[in-house]
Amino acid sequence: MDVLGTLIYATMLGILALALLQAVNKPWQMQTTCLIALLVLFIIHVCGELVVYSGAYQYVPWLVGAQFPIRVLLGPALYFYACATMSPSPEFSKRDYLLALSGPLLVIAVMLPFVTGLNSAEKLALANPATRNPEHYKLALFSCFAATQIFVFYTAVYFFRALKLHSRHRQQLMERFSEIESRSVNWFGVILLLWGLVWLCYAISYISVFFGWRWFGQGVLLPIFEACVLLAFAYLALNQAILAPSDKAEPRVQQPRTTTVSLDRMQRIAAKLKRAMKDEQLFMEEDLSLNKLASVIGVSENHVSETLSQLLQTNFFQFVNGYRIEEAEKLLKSTDSQVSTIQFDVGFNSKSTFNTAFKKATGLTPTQYRKQKSTVTH
Repeated sequence: MDVLGTLIYATMLGILALALLQAVNKPWQMQTTCLIALLVLFIIHVCGELVVYSGAYQYVPWLVGAQFPIRVLLGPALYFYACATMSPSPEFSKRDYLLALSGPLLVIAVMLPFVTGLNSAEKLALANPATRNPEHYKLALFSCFAATQIFVFYTAVYFFRALKLHSRHRQQLMERFSEIESRSVNWFGVILLLWGLVWLCYAISYISVFFGWRWFGQGVLLPIFEACVLLAFAYLALNQAILAPSDKAEPRVQQPRTTTVSLDRMQRIAAKLKRAMKDEQLFMEEDLSLNKLASVIGVSENHVSETLSQLLQTNFFQFVNGYRIEEAEKLLKSTDSQVSTIQFDVGFNSKSTFNTAFKKATGLTPTQYRKQKSTVTH
């Protein structure tokens, strides 16, 4: 029995149980349903690890590896959760479900000779180098390696699809809103990459055991890392608000255009946009949207969007924040107001968004910019 490993995975099981209880009490929507399904899959995965770490496999050897087919569903389940959270059309077809189920079926197929070909005593004998049968060990090694390869492949495919979906979600937000922090689900991309790292290390670790390789922290640091990522995911997913339908859309570049704006027309629209920004200072509105700006200048959203992308070579988010950064530079040089005050004055309601946008435009943080200008002045 691995006491520390058992304690870590038992803690993870407790976290998942509490998260599941909270999830079933949330409003019943597609996003909640996908989250519940994902948490159940995580529970099965953690229980499978507990069977090994706790030594329970000695009493129920038939359970060893039983979680492998279920574990392949974690990648698709995360993708389905991403679709339910960010996609404008989160309905899933039979084909989507069949493709997701093909992974577990493949794992079952490669594991079947090991599961049906060895009895319980023969499987237990594999745990001890002195009692294992070489032929049986080769069969176990093949089953483990093949199942792990299938897991890595399916996880990579669905992670790529989820990251692509998240990128498209951010893109369409930047085409329509000046403030995207509360809508962008930024945490999902970070957590997804961390899960990918955890499961890649997990796959390498599992295969290395069969070759007799050991590496630092294999049985301690990796489970702790997995527990931390799981805790972060559970907390963030449970606190993720249900996005309004208006916050979900396909990026405009992928939508067919019914109108082509002439160059002369785009130039006139661009002049109106610049007047609205400089004269009326609309950029100072925290949640300025493409719809609001289009209404103010009396031009359709599609025409404004096309002018921004085709003539000005930018999107709505960058266009508005460009004026905000320009104003922030003036205030940083001419006033003693705190950076946080200036941030809100120019229309940013997120410190991280302000700092990122400011550094991208000037190469300096707001504080560094003020110090540099102050030094030059004196």
